[in-house]
Amino acid sequence: MDPSTDGVGTPEAVGSLTWPESAISESPPDTVGSMTDHFAGDPRTNWERMLAGDLYIANDPENARIADRGARLADAYHRAFLNDPASARPLLADLLGELGEGAVIKPPLYVDYGENIHLGARSFVNYNLTARDVAEIRVGTDCQIGPNVQLLTPTHPIAPDLRRDRLEAAEPITIGNNAWLGGGAIVCPGVTIGNDSVIGAGAVVTKDIPAGSIAVGNPACVTGSVYDRKGE
Repeated sequence: MDPSTDGVGTPEAVGSLTWPESAISESPPDTVGSMTDHFAGDPRTNWERMLAGDLYIANDPENARIADRGARLADAYHRAFLNDPASARPLLADLLGELGEGAVIKPPLYVDYGENIHLGARSFVNYNLTARDVAEIRVGTDCQIGPNVQLLTPTHPIAPDLRRDRLEAAEPITIGNNAWLGGGAIVCPGVTIGNDSVIGAGAVVTKDIPAGSIAVGNPACVTGSVYDRKGE
């Protein structure tokens, strides 16, 4: 999907969730202009640095334009879904980097960009998913994701001067096939959840979860194996 192509037409065509051009083309005072020395000699764009997991300028105007497109597509999908879920599906496909056959997301859906999200076939996502796809988010096939789940890839520097300069980074999230995330679960940057795993409601997943695990709590800890619970 080409991030420069606006798949929903003009702002007026998708409702009121828009920003004035000045809000996405101008940087706040003393931010972007003061940060250029951080990347002296690095020919990459901010988008390229972001996807590589390196520090990048969070309020870069080009990133903001792509984020604006994602927000408007998500809003358009929400409103279209309320009237006719089938007709809304092309909007969701345009928003995401990959939408597997038979996969469903119940709106509302909140994303940073949308195009860095890959959802496998037959997976079901309940409402109020927050998927902060500053890095790639990959969800396997046949997954079930409860309401109010948060998939959070962004990280911030510990050093105060770098945070003050609005630098960020991100680490990808991977959820294996046939995983189940209970309502309100939070998955932190860089985490991989293995195939068949179950994450309890409200769990905060800060480390990788092996395949077939049951993990609950804050921080999430493995308490058992799904392979020992047949028939339940």
